Amino acid sequence: MSLQQAPQSRVFVELVPWAERGRENSLVSGGETLPALRRPLPSAQGQSAPREVHVSGAAEVSASPDRAQLAVRVSSTKEAAAEAKRSVGRRLDYITQSLQQQGVQAENVTVTKDFRRVENAYHLEAEVCVTFTEFGKMQNICNFLVEKLDSSVVISQPQFYHTPGSVENLRRQACLVAVENAWRKAQEVCNLVGQTLGKPLLIKEEETKEWEGQIDDHQPSRLSSSSTVQEKIKCATIYAASKVFITFEVKGKEKKKKL
Repeated sequence: MSLQQAPQSRVFVELVPWAERGRENSLVSGGETLPALRRPLPSAQGQSAPREVHVSGAAEVSASPDRAQLAVRVSSTKEAAAEAKRSVGRRLDYITQSLQQQGVQAENVTVTKDFRRVENAYHLEAEVCVTFTEFGKMQNICNFLVEKLDSSVVISQPQFYHTPGSVENLRRQACLVAVENAWRKAQEVCNLVGQTLGKPLLIKEEETKEWEGQIDDHQPSRLSSSSTVQEKIKCATIYAASKVFITFEVKGKEKKKKL
């Protein structure tokens, strides 16, 4: 008895190419369907990479001192205490009146007195400390007092300084100017290549530096007793430098609509 061969069967399968991964099913013979394989679309695929421009900007700013303090010292040594007080008091009145006539406010004037015995005599020393915001006025008052008073009145060299917060304001100004310089650079680059500068994506301050006094090459200057007022002002001038890095978005050139 011979064995009967089973009828041969054939299955037709359609392979879905990756380019057609969006199809949900594959056809087979007989009108039946089989699930098709799908691979998830990478998130970065199909999206254009953002266009950016990276620029750096630097700035250096300076601020001269906005205050100066001057000390005027008056002293007298007498055998009688009353005579020492009278001698110093007369010159003190003259100094304070001169300051008032020159427009110096009372809150900017401080008077201190030191009264002591020196062997068989009495010594009185008074000091008038004056704060100026106008350096020209300070110089005029100094010249006037030197001319009108004798050698017993000693006028110190002015001390120039900055009010609290001025250094921090200078740091902030340096950073803002550096950011503005970087923005201008990015704007010019985009204009050159026919693109439009977009919003900033990253702003980073990479470096800051501060120093006081400058003559050449950021070298601190040295004061001497013979230094002029302008040299003292220059030595008290503070400097701040900032360097920033910014990433901007770049947009395509906007097309004008036809009317």
